[in-house]
Amino acid sequence: MKKFIYRLFEAILLIAIFVYLGYSELHKEEIIDPIKSYEKSNIPDYTNESYIYINNNEPNFTEEDKKREVFEEYSDLDDLGRCGVAFANLAYELMPTEPRGNISHIKPSGWRISKYSWIEGEYLFNRCHLIAYSLAGENDNVKNLITCTRHLNATTMQDFEIQVANYIRKTKNHVLYRVTPIFEGSNPIAKGVQMEAYSIEDNGKGIKFNIFAYNIEPMVEIDYSTGDNHLVSNN
Repeated sequence: MKKFIYRLFEAILLIAIFVYLGYSELHKEEIIDPIKSYEKSNIPDYTNESYIYINNNEPNFTEEDKKREVFEEYSDLDDLGRCGVAFANLAYELMPTEPRGNISHIKPSGWRISKYSWIEGEYLFNRCHLIAYSLAGENDNVKNLITCTRHLNATTMQDFEIQVANYIRKTKNHVLYRVTPIFEGSNPIAKGVQMEAYSIEDNGKGIKFNIFAYNIEPMVEIDYSTGDNHLVSNN
């Protein structure tokens, strides 16, 4: 009887091991790669995340990009007056030494004034620097300013900008930095911006990201083709 119970226990143990190994293999990819990532060509509509990862959070800089000296490049406005890619090799010497000047005379594509009492400063739309003034000292460069929500400007983008600025101030290292506004069709207001960064001297150990940040404001629905907007109960 004892021998039978022992063999029965062995059989149950073997079955449990096989079941576990099969489950582990089935979910192997899920365990190895916990980052939910998308491709730039297939960005989903906003649900409830302020940003998503692109290309497993790996920026798309080439080896040649990483060899370039300090630079700033801003795309010409397109036929609809919209900004394009802003690209730079950021360095400590590019950072401003004085406060930012007034930029209220700039009217980026899709610019309009809308107010909500709960938004900090009340204004829904801001003039948003693609490459932050704190990083490169660009003040009223029309090739570097888009119409964006307060949330995108002062929350999502700023979080990443502060990371980069603090890193440069601390290390005096260089950071490749590229921001690409993404427009749908002929919409004058961007759906959001792709932000990529890579710290050069330490091969991305200090700074490395590739994200898409949504141009949204919680509780507000925006028509990106006109700038029309209204309050919604759930967003």
